[in-house]
Amino acid sequence: MKIAILILSVFSLLHIGCSINISNDEFVPHLPLITQTGENTFGCYINGVLVTPRDGTGSFNVEDKGMQFFAGPSSSDIKYHEIRVNDFASDKTSKIRIHIRGLDSIGVGIYIVNKSNCQQGFQSLPTHNIHGRVYDFNESIYKKYCSLPNSGTITITRYDNGILSGTFSCRAANEDDPNDIVEITDGRFDLDLSRLQYEDFP
Repeated sequence: MKIAILILSVFSLLHIGCSINISNDEFVPHLPLITQTGENTFGCYINGVLVTPRDGTGSFNVEDKGMQFFAGPSSSDIKYHEIRVNDFASDKTSKIRIHIRGLDSIGVGIYIVNKSNCQQGFQSLPTHNIHGRVYDFNESIYKKYCSLPNSGTITITRYDNGILSGTFSCRAANEDDPNDIVEITDGRFDLDLSRLQYEDFP
């Protein structure tokens, strides 16, 4: 009887050990919930491809941060704000830029998405616009998509106490083929601007 119990115990331990070895703890990106509490989350789909911020390994003493927030063109002359998101960690990377004009003066409200030239910062068109890049698995190439005129909205639901939250969606055209039009959907962001630079995005 003791031998049977011992054999059963050893078998159980081996089974548990195998289960532990088989399990996969690798991080899997997901679309975050819509929140307004400064969770430092972001997500959307570009033509069905999920885009979330993920840090990279960095190079030349420069960090590859998954998400950043910019104001420009200078600290003394702020005309636009920009959310810049990069997925540096996935095998096929992606990125998206949300360019908002007059955020400080307008604040909470609905901003109409207009034409993008697929440039960021001061090189962007002076409109509320969105552009992104994703990998097309059917054609095995990266494609860059620029928002179209009057094609969607950026809805700012909170902008106070250092928190910027909102949702967005629009239609966008391939920079190299204007007939290739995709949908950017389910967009949401919830930023705590005071600690965003210290956030880790696995």
